[in-house]
Amino acid sequence: MEKKADRFNKYFNAFILIGMTVVTVWVTAVKMRDADAGRLLLAIAAVGSLAGVLANVFSANGRILTFLFGLIDVTIYGVMCLTSGRYGNAAMHLLYFLPMQFVGFVQWRRRGAAEGEQVQARRLDARRALIYSAVFLAGLVAAYFILCALDKTEAAGVVRWLVLMDAFSMMCNILGQLLMSTAYMEQWYFWIGVNIASIVMWVLTLRSTPDSDFAAIYIVKYSFYLLNSLNGLRIWMNLSRRRAG
Repeated sequence: MEKKADRFNKYFNAFILIGMTVVTVWVTAVKMRDADAGRLLLAIAAVGSLAGVLANVFSANGRILTFLFGLIDVTIYGVMCLTSGRYGNAAMHLLYFLPMQFVGFVQWRRRGAAEGEQVQARRLDARRALIYSAVFLAGLVAAYFILCALDKTEAAGVVRWLVLMDAFSMMCNILGQLLMSTAYMEQWYFWIGVNIASIVMWVLTLRSTPDSDFAAIYIVKYSFYLLNSLNGLRIWMNLSRRRAG
């Protein structure tokens, strides 16, 4: 059974890596042909997306190399969010996510993730799970109203959906990164939330600002990330169960 799971994971990782590379190159080539300007941004976004998918695959498999490629990805993505007016994600990536790559690297090494070994995964107890849930809900409400006050690109309404997705993604990222750095399996619930919210956010961005050509790359990127995060949840459930046993 374990050999069958390893074989599935090998093919799944190849599908994610090859599929993301092919689609990213294709989307970038099409957008470069149609775009009058911003071709440098398209190329940079493509590089960041490829680094990001490598980071996500390594993370799903509990490998410490995730932080090397994550460093490249979050830096580029943070700058792209800043240029698109997604200030919540920009601040989160450049001021929090970026330094947390170094924190996570140190923490994972302490938990055995070195020289080809997987990190020693663990699970939250009921009390900690409740605390994380409460922090998430409180942070989401606070982030939404703060970003509503800062964001002037979307018309006011009962619910400002683009801002809500920005705030939701930001809170999932913050807690997901914290749980990732400390090797908790529950990080993947937040990464799944990040990926769904990011897909919606960039679709809305592309619809409201058609000249944001690099948004298409991020729609593709987070679609692959969503598939990978579901696989990561499966792997880390097994890892954390194995360590508990």
